[in-house]
Amino acid sequence: MSNDAENRRRGLMLVISSPSGAGKTTLARKLMAEFDDVVLSVSTTTREPRPNETDGVDYNFRAEPTFREMIGQRAYLEWAKVFDHYYGTPRADTVAQLEAGNDVLFDVDWQGADALHDQMPNDCVSVFVLPPSIEALEARLSARPGSTPDMIARRMRDAKAEILHWRRYDYCIINDELEEAYGKLRRILLVERTKRLREHGLEDHVRRLLGEL
Repeated sequence: MSNDAENRRRGLMLVISSPSGAGKTTLARKLMAEFDDVVLSVSTTTREPRPNETDGVDYNFRAEPTFREMIGQRAYLEWAKVFDHYYGTPRADTVAQLEAGNDVLFDVDWQGADALHDQMPNDCVSVFVLPPSIEALEARLSARPGSTPDMIARRMRDAKAEILHWRRYDYCIINDELEEAYGKLRRILLVERTKRLREHGLEDHVRRLLGEL
């Protein structure tokens, strides 16, 4: 294949979900550290920025009337209201990254994963990260600074509710040993990048082979 065909790859949407404490954030950071063309989706929110947050980097901060207007314009791939504040994934930003050949990483729950898949099924690849055991998950949550018994109990309930949806995902990874789990996530990314629908140059390459160009 010519270099022109090889270089024309459409990015993919890599959606990673897990119960709190299963390790998806660590895995996502390792992936972005290794691959320059894997970028984190920047959500839009109506809440106020915290002192250490930057508009356009951590979130796109917008007033609620603006956010609601954008909902009406179908400007979000998915959106939700959480604790009196809106959060959403901008459609235009995601499409621009994909067309530039970047893979966009999403850290969402199962509902967000479903919504993203419904909007862009050919671009979306979903991965669910499972803990090695309930005991290991509880131990990880207990080790977090500031954890209380009530907080841990609530997070464990939420975790079990999230795990119920594991069959909705394309891939599942059991995160027992971090490097082994990361190796699986890395292989998923590399394989999915080579799918026919994401190789823009293939169409022209085949036409050249057939003498049509």
